[in-house]
Amino acid sequence: MLSAEYPPRWGGMGSTVFHLSSALVSRGHKVTVITRNGGGTDIPTIDGIEVISVGWMKLPMEFTRSYGRSALRALKKLNQSKPVDVVHLHCPMISWDKNQFDDCKTNIAPVVSSLHGSWLGEKDGLITAAKQKEAAVWANPNDLAILLTAKRYAKFENAAIRNSNVCVANSEATKVDFLERYSAPENWDCEVIHWGVDTEMFTPAESFDKTLRMRFGCSEDGILLLAVGRLAARKGYGSLLKAFAIVNSECPESRLVIVGRGHLRTRLLKQAKKLGLSSSVHIESSMSFSELAKLFRNADLTVYPSYYEGQGLIPLESMSSGTPVVTVDHGPLPEMVDSTVGALFAMGDIDSMSSTILHEIKNKKTLEIKGIEGRKRVIEKFTYEIDANSFLRIYNRL
Repeated sequence: MLSAEYPPRWGGMGSTVFHLSSALVSRGHKVTVITRNGGGTDIPTIDGIEVISVGWMKLPMEFTRSYGRSALRALKKLNQSKPVDVVHLHCPMISWDKNQFDDCKTNIAPVVSSLHGSWLGEKDGLITAAKQKEAAVWANPNDLAILLTAKRYAKFENAAIRNSNVCVANSEATKVDFLERYSAPENWDCEVIHWGVDTEMFTPAESFDKTLRMRFGCSEDGILLLAVGRLAARKGYGSLLKAFAIVNSECPESRLVIVGRGHLRTRLLKQAKKLGLSSSVHIESSMSFSELAKLFRNADLTVYPSYYEGQGLIPLESMSSGTPVVTVDHGPLPEMVDSTVGALFAMGDIDSMSSTILHEIKNKKTLEIKGIEGRKRVIEKFTYEIDANSFLRIYNRL
């Protein structure tokens, strides 16, 4: 596995690589993860998983090239002592050109490239965020780099789909995205495998923890809304606050908790204050997975207003916790969420978002039923056991 994220770098990619690797070794396979160094020392130790950390250039976007070169060198060294059967890349945070793919396939092993999303899609998400007047679209160095250089780094994504033995998109929307943006070969071998979630950590509660809900000022009859994800313009939190102002005016006992790290916390709190929501909005910048899981299962409803996702794991974590989800009717989100487990609203439409939230929270019994259905859907379709079986079929085919 070549992945720029791996614990202690927990992002969507880091989480999927960790859990997929764990599921593979539980079946008796050996996995080596080659990742970036400098993430910290708290790396989980799992028998059967070797972690190799390599250097990289700490520049936005360009790290994908420097890390890619370092990872290939480490991969060649590994292959000399422990011959590799399959190389699994996690794109787009690693950028190889055609020669690097050919080198790997000729001298090491066949290549599977997981497509977690596209840089051009990320750019479009940022442009949409700017049109929706989200805060600080142009202020974050990483986001600015995506806006300015996505076209350059897209050519490495094109190299991935043309030169990998197999590509695996994490949603039908991502597969369509790559087909529309890039020149896939006529015989392009691309499957769709949705990532799962940790169903043992994210579990439903038998009853609400009143103490936890009171921590955020939510009364026994109140409504606790939850939003989770990096505090960045693309996640749509500015629009969420505007929609929540409408919700809160009609349901004064409602509270909104946003959980995520990032540069927008101060700006979002200022926006909440201007909207008269200071006592109703809470932003948590650091939570352990166990704390987050507890919050998921004690919320009434999760709201996910993102402008772009390759797949988006937050809705599944919420559903696994027995909490229904409202999210955008765009991209991959409708592949996971529908009216039986939550609801969809028009992306970037504040009135649609607020009316959808209000409709969902009017009946707690209905929320409970949707939460049960959400958990059932995750168990049936979105687990790492399912992922491991699907990828093993591909590995064995190669």
